[in-house]
Amino acid sequence: MMNMKDNRSLNQAKEGFFSDLYQNIRLIIRLMGDSRVNLLFKALPVGALIYLVVPYDLLPINPLDDALVVWAGCALFLELCPEDVVTEHRKALQEKGKIKEQPRTVIDGEFKEPH
Repeated sequence: MMNMKDNRSLNQAKEGFFSDLYQNIRLIIRLMGDSRVNLLFKALPVGALIYLVVPYDLLPINPLDDALVVWAGCALFLELCPEDVVTEHRKALQEKGKIKEQPRTVIDGEFKEPH
């Protein structure tokens, strides 16, 4: 039986995994639109997604092979992109992700029921 501390660290690991996955997806989308990234490199994530959608499997093992191909295509894409461009987009995403306090307007009023 897992104790509470183990359960919390497991939940944090799950949150970290999904948060990282979400950030990498956003990063890939930004890099796909950047003209400084080689067009051939951009074919990697596109090809991986096509492989996922097309019903033909090169390795008919299980759904795990589909996930592996998509992961490998996206990871290779991120590795091949110019490091300074990737760093620039990561910083922009981090800045965009920060919550900035917006000034709040309070409107005081009374509710009256219609007759």
